[in-house]
Amino acid sequence: MKKFLFLAILGLVSTVSVMAQQDIKFAEASFKFGKIEQNKPVTHIFTYTNNGAKPAVIEFASAECGCTTPEYSKEAILKGKSSTIKVTYNAAAMGAFSKRVTVKFAGINDPVILTIEGEVVPAKPKPGAK
Repeated sequence: MKKFLFLAILGLVSTVSVMAQQDIKFAEASFKFGKIEQNKPVTHIFTYTNNGAKPAVIEFASAECGCTTPEYSKEAILKGKSSTIKVTYNAAAMGAFSKRVTVKFAGINDPVILTIEGEVVPAKPKPGAK
């Protein structure tokens, strides 16, 4: 009986978590820039839609390092409306990169993880430069 009760509660918690995640729907959770030139920042805009009954508010969006900057609206997004999170990578360090941005919505326990990837290559020399 205890085992059945535990499984029933676990199933309910899982269902609530999945339902909450479906309230916010991102068009994509990752983006690949490909090859980008060093010291030329690149930006990608992630779009999401609020499918929940309550307005969606981002509590925070944080990048895993200072090389990546997320920007987002502090305004509540009403049911059926969309908004964006702009993620900029500074491209200072050479080589391949994969950076995550954690987005936490009010009232939803599990954050959304957005990922950007690419490879920073040497900048092309300017015409006439030696």
